[in-house]
Amino acid sequence: MRLACDGKQRSGFGKGDSIAVEMTKSAANCNILSNLNFETHHGGEAGMIDNFDSKVKMYKPCHPRYTDYTPCQDQAHAMTFPRENMNYRERHCPPQEEKLHCLIPAPNGYVTPFPWPKSRDYVPYANAPYKSLTVEKAIQNWIQYEGNLFRFPGGGTQFPQGADRYIDQLASVIPIENGTVRTALDTGCGVASWGAYLWKRNVIAMSFAPRDSHEAQVQFALERGVPAVIGVLGTIKMPYPSRAFDMAHCSRCLIPWGANGGIYMKEVDRVLRPGGYWVLSGPPINWKTNFKAWQRPKEELQEEQRQIEETAKLLCWEKKSEKGEIAIWQKKMDANSCHAAQENLGATFCKSEGHDDVWYKKMEQCITPYNNANRDESSSGDLKPFPERLYAVPPRIASGSVSGVSVESYLEDNRQWKKHVSAYKKVNKIIDSGRYRNIMDMNAGLGGFAAALHSPKFWVMNVVPTIAETNTLGVIYERGLIGIYHDWCEAFSTYPRTYDLIHANGVFSLYNDKCNFEDILLEMDRILRPEGAVILRDEVDVLVKVKKMIRGMKWDSKLMDHEDGPLVPQKILVAVKQYWVGNSTSTQ
Repeated sequence: MRLACDGKQRSGFGKGDSIAVEMTKSAANCNILSNLNFETHHGGEAGMIDNFDSKVKMYKPCHPRYTDYTPCQDQAHAMTFPRENMNYRERHCPPQEEKLHCLIPAPNGYVTPFPWPKSRDYVPYANAPYKSLTVEKAIQNWIQYEGNLFRFPGGGTQFPQGADRYIDQLASVIPIENGTVRTALDTGCGVASWGAYLWKRNVIAMSFAPRDSHEAQVQFALERGVPAVIGVLGTIKMPYPSRAFDMAHCSRCLIPWGANGGIYMKEVDRVLRPGGYWVLSGPPINWKTNFKAWQRPKEELQEEQRQIEETAKLLCWEKKSEKGEIAIWQKKMDANSCHAAQENLGATFCKSEGHDDVWYKKMEQCITPYNNANRDESSSGDLKPFPERLYAVPPRIASGSVSGVSVESYLEDNRQWKKHVSAYKKVNKIIDSGRYRNIMDMNAGLGGFAAALHSPKFWVMNVVPTIAETNTLGVIYERGLIGIYHDWCEAFSTYPRTYDLIHANGVFSLYNDKCNFEDILLEMDRILRPEGAVILRDEVDVLVKVKKMIRGMKWDSKLMDHEDGPLVPQKILVAVKQYWVGNSTSTQ
């Protein structure tokens, strides 16, 4: 195996893009691993164990029909589940015996996406060859097909004049510009133009939409370089901690907010910080003017708005604005000020523990209390504005709410990750170049990796494994970063080829004896772009095992010593996925 050092623009950023062509050439000239000592200094265990048994399992490409395979949101599988409350659009993963054991191929003609911010506006057609949205959403200015590119003008169903103008309207009510609002949730996001245009205002949005009739909307979002996952408000809690987001948003997202006793609004309330904002634009807001255009009976829309207003009152959200088709509520900062009123309205409160224990847990018809019982946890008012928030001590840690994590250990963790990331940048010299936009940390801990990397050129999806010893995702959000809960024994809620760089610290040690390393590695391969990079940090015996497996996966890899020298049992494995497309010999 050999890195692609021939200088050919196999994975171009599009013809005629001179900066991109140069970047592609530099990547092809092996700057990725240019200074790497290919023979690790620590030649003992690593070298000998690796060669002990030379038999390597070679993984074949899957059939090209699996090019856009999403194992836990497979269309055919989904149709076997009930339609009620969108259950069929939720995660339904294949049992072990039905998992694929092959490599998901890229489509013919696949190229590396453009660097940000050009990627926000242009996606190569070959990467997501679906034109249906250009027809369905033509008048809403979502997406246009031009030559061999899709162009995203920044429109949306509720903002045909562009997301920038729409965000300006929101900013007249919500303090978007001063760092108070940093993390946002976009429910039913379409192609995520709202999140795409918030980025330049230093707001990071976690966007989600189901895998449904609007083919590939989340795939388009990620191709554009915008954080997004496949998801739906159905019967299961969202995979985010309580009090995580500064703002939540629905722009004509078709979620029945007033139905089922307002359960979806209660779930948004769970993940919204005290003082956070909820934006609803589109039906039923301003139904008196629009019911004819929406082709819906005004009585139905009136009842829908009544239910929403009633639930907002129950949740103690204050309506800040209703202008045109945009309504904005703010969650009260102080829970005590509304407790009596809520009880008079017959509100039911959730049990005081386990608000962040959400993985595959059913949504509840109750209101999440602001703070855990018996904790003097700081309120969200103590959160610093961003970017100061990134390194300030998060309220959950300051109040001792995260077991086993003190202020001192948090500060030490930050120091360690600054050192680790500095070492990574010496190995992979193009981390800061703009070549990598979508980055994933598979075991994010306190978010130290993402904080040390922080740059406007990229974003990090911080994953906290559901089996992690400490639940730290709330801390990650308090730092102004985003993330999600996930169990790596299952497939992640994303399309293939959606991440440029994957970092995994201790993931294989964590999942040792929990599930097959093979399944985790094949999932990493599925979500990694051709010529994307991987950095694994783990114990040497685990990495030797992993290195042998990836020899059969069309990855080039090197095992390296810890930055503190060969005597540290923890090692680093760096790898680059080779470029190949779906016309190779396939299996399954």
